[in-house]
Amino acid sequence: MSISQTLVSLVVCPVDKGELWYIESENILYNPRSQRKFRIESDIPILLVDESEIVDDKEAARLGSLDHVVTGKG
Repeated sequence: MSISQTLVSLVVCPVDKGELWYIESENILYNPRSQRKFRIESDIPILLVDESEIVDDKEAARLGSLDHVVTGKG
């Protein structure tokens, strides 16, 4: 499953209001500035800060190496 391109073009990070990376292969939205990832369930991004996960540097490097689409360009 993947979220719609319309949603990708509109969604921004709830923490800093900046763009997110949509990593379709992982089905997540990721903020590389804060190393915070947000899961997607049933094509709906869960953009609640309390539900997000902060990743360590090793995971951040791995996520940074994956293909992604930058969100919030709508």
